[in-house]
Amino acid sequence: MADARRPEWADDCCVICPAQKLALGEFDVVDRPGARYGFDRDRGYRVDIATGFPVCVHPFRVGLEPGPYASAAAGWPDPAAPPPDPLDPSQAPRPSGARRAVFTPTPEQLELPESADDLEAWLIAILRTARADELASALDQAETAAAQRFNADQIVKALRRALATEPHR
Repeated sequence: MADARRPEWADDCCVICPAQKLALGEFDVVDRPGARYGFDRDRGYRVDIATGFPVCVHPFRVGLEPGPYASAAAGWPDPAAPPPDPLDPSQAPRPSGARRAVFTPTPEQLELPESADDLEAWLIAILRTARADELASALDQAETAAAQRFNADQIVKALRRALATEPHR
């Protein structure tokens, strides 16, 4: 394969990431660091010590879903395709094969409060009805709906207050 490294990898990836030296498809991507993944001094990048294959442990830095791209020859995303948007919950990294749960609000839940003073309570009501695997979707939809009536400062302030306590319940 020709040099199919994304130019942003030079700045976005760790210095021990195989993405610094290898092309697309020549290393695996896993969802997080672990004892199984160590730095190989001879190669100059991180490897899976069980298999010997190069491995990136920060999928958000390379903009790719976790997957055995090199070790299982699982194929590789189109190098011309843009990486996922890290601010878009629908594109957030997830365990390989996991489906993204989508929150479906009721018509009553879509009724926005009249006052920004009630926005925090409205957000909490949305969060309390969403399952844990639907929270990213619920937050995204609530923020989008709130933007129809409230400005960004009001939404951020209400989100900060709601998220300061609600995720812990």
